[in-house]
Amino acid sequence: MDHNEKPKKRAKRAESPQYQWILRVFFMAIGLSAALGFLSQSTLNGAGVAVAVAVLALFILLGILFDVIGVAVTAADERPFHSMAAHREKGASEALNLLHNASHVSSFCNDVVGDICGIVSGTTAAVIVARLQTVFSLNTVLISVGVTALISGLTIGGKALGKTFAIKKSTQVVFAAGRFLHIFHRSSK
Repeated sequence: MDHNEKPKKRAKRAESPQYQWILRVFFMAIGLSAALGFLSQSTLNGAGVAVAVAVLALFILLGILFDVIGVAVTAADERPFHSMAAHREKGASEALNLLHNASHVSSFCNDVVGDICGIVSGTTAAVIVARLQTVFSLNTVLISVGVTALISGLTIGGKALGKTFAIKKSTQVVFAAGRFLHIFHRSSK
């Protein structure tokens, strides 16, 4: 009886961090979504088509950037970063930390940030369609279809290019992310 109890306890302990991660991601997604949604809506409130397009471009680029980081973290080899960390290169230990937590980093970058950027892009697209319909005094579905198709093409095409780049240049991408994180790590000391 005692022998069967131990594997169950170990399994529960192994599952517990996974549930904690899921809860953490859930609350991060809510907070980040609320913050980005509020930023987008406050910027778009009363803004013209040009500002709405700029906000849309920002969210598409943000989604692509985080997708690149998420893919690079899963593709990179950690060996070069051990050497960099031994030579105390700025960002190397942060890069190693990203690689040691690759599944969580990838989930956050690709799923949380990527999906939120997609959702905010969709709401921004709705604003652009409404403004274009007002500007051109048209009430046609063609504007909506055209804007949606263009946004989808830019997002999907950008992510496809980004994935290729992330896989080929994974070490450089992870190191750049590590150097960026080092700025905050250094300032928090």
